[in-house]
Amino acid sequence: MTSANKHELVLFSGYAKLPEGITATELYKVIGLIVVIDIETGIIKQADCTLATELACKQVSSVLIGHNISNGVEELQRDMDRKYQGSAKKAISTAIRIIYDKYRSYKLEEEQE
Repeated sequence: MTSANKHELVLFSGYAKLPEGITATELYKVIGLIVVIDIETGIIKQADCTLATELACKQVSSVLIGHNISNGVEELQRDMDRKYQGSAKKAISTAIRIIYDKYRSYKLEEEQE
């Protein structure tokens, strides 16, 4: 990696189907989880999501920000499981896995360049 690429911030997104019967499903059908990751460190710098309330989005974002996903998302998943008890928990977990898979693919492509 060239020094120009150090601390490059890259946006990743993950989408997952929301459960029936919650407000967010009526509004969006799927949850969109968006994160900005420092590619050099693997640390999530910014996060946002499409849930029905601002408070829920802030809570999810606060759990995501600061986590390092370069070695997997198990710790992040455990933290989210403790700190988010809303109905969209499974969809959030799926979206995190999708983001992690995209991050890993990005890193592999970057290493091959």
